Amino acid sequence: MSALAGWLPARNAARVRIAEIPRHGFPQLGALLLEAVGRGERVAAFVGWRRPAGGAEILAVLAADESGQLRLALGELAGDAFPSLTPDCPQLHLFERELSETLGLEPRGHPWLKPVRFPGEAEVGVMDFYRVEGDEVHEVAVGPVHAGVIEPGHFRFQCHGEEVLHLEISLGYQHRGVERALVAGDPRRRLHYAETLAGDTSVGHALAYAQALEGLAGASPSPRADAVRGIALELERLANHTGDLGALAGDVGFLPTAAFCGRLRGDWLNLTAEICGNRFGRSLLRPGGVGFDIEPERAESMRERAHTALRDVAAAAELLWTTASVMSRFENIGVLSQHDAVELGLVGPVARACGLPRDVRSSFPSGIYRFAQVPRASWHSGDVFARAYLRWIEIERSAAFVREELEQLPGGALRTPCAALAPAHLCVSLVEGWRGEICHVVRTDETGQISGYKVVDPSFHNWSGLALALRGQQISDFPLCNKSFNLSYCGFDL
Repeated sequence: MSALAGWLPARNAARVRIAEIPRHGFPQLGALLLEAVGRGERVAAFVGWRRPAGGAEILAVLAADESGQLRLALGELAGDAFPSLTPDCPQLHLFERELSETLGLEPRGHPWLKPVRFPGEAEVGVMDFYRVEGDEVHEVAVGPVHAGVIEPGHFRFQCHGEEVLHLEISLGYQHRGVERALVAGDPRRRLHYAETLAGDTSVGHALAYAQALEGLAGASPSPRADAVRGIALELERLANHTGDLGALAGDVGFLPTAAFCGRLRGDWLNLTAEICGNRFGRSLLRPGGVGFDIEPERAESMRERAHTALRDVAAAAELLWTTASVMSRFENIGVLSQHDAVELGLVGPVARACGLPRDVRSSFPSGIYRFAQVPRASWHSGDVFARAYLRWIEIERSAAFVREELEQLPGGALRTPCAALAPAHLCVSLVEGWRGEICHVVRTDETGQISGYKVVDPSFHNWSGLALALRGQQISDFPLCNKSFNLSYCGFDL
């Protein structure tokens, strides 16, 4: 049997007819999935829904980074239980737990079936935590309420002295019902829900939403709209990467870079506001295109300001790499091995800092990235330094992309009509947000109405990587390691 048998190949942001997706009994789907993961593919989404006639269906979406192809298959369940695949495929552990609490399905044999988001009548935050036993082992609990103005999240450390033996992360303290609202809420507000899925990733999630609807409607934005979208997405990456370099400097008490980057982050945000009036890019994207143009005079002004901002960020970053006291706190701290990154299915800069070439812009290009590439960056050491230095490399490359696109904006209408959605179809939309792969899975019913919406923020994949990176570290290294991942609470707590 061919290695690809049993899967429907698909392209990023292209619709497929649900009836054409191969259906299998769940044991067969599990075997196909484990075989695919064994040959290097990874799980982008693993989502289920109840069937009106009873039972459930589980959709597996695999990403084959080397071939640039998505693969889809459905597993049919007659009852409410299925054999857990997590023991053989750890990257499924959160997906299976989510299926358990949202659909009432039972992944039998799951090693640690604890809450993901405490749904329904569950008491938020009440759960069993893993404990390391020993006379000299002690437990440290942090959160869910933190000293900073951030969302809630609970971290529980099992320590021997200062050494962290195990970190368990518990999220799910916020319940916004975003996925439910994207299906049953007012259609006129769907874009606003997408823009606020994770506030610092407004452009990334809005683009994933717009691409999904365009795919289902068979609409194609103009080259100009695609270029403006790409500029906005890279400006979002530039602002957040610059802010992260400053925050990492602050965590080791290095104030020059911390102060510089705090201001320079605002310079990138102001360039986004120059396009649409909002520093986070809200109201810029629309299904079918964009709502704002960049005229030649403004484009030239933005090019000059981007050049100045990059020059200033370069000076601030150089202070990090040439200061021995900073490097002593960055290097060999919070090391995450490439093997663990593969096992957990990590994405984005965290994966690339472990030497994994995972970048939607080059592996699954859509929009402007089909024609204008941002060279993929990677590092190898998997430590705080790797995650910091990778951000600097991506700042250089994203800034070059923005300046090039501003210099040669193509023609075309700002917005293409987005007609009715194709009935009984499904679309998987991937976008490389600044944290990594954003995945939106949207399906329609027989009338062309949205009947299912699943969001997989990159943080959903990557929080487990932070837990592993802390093993064997000093507990005092946690703030630094946490900031080097800089994952989203609200992107997880949907």
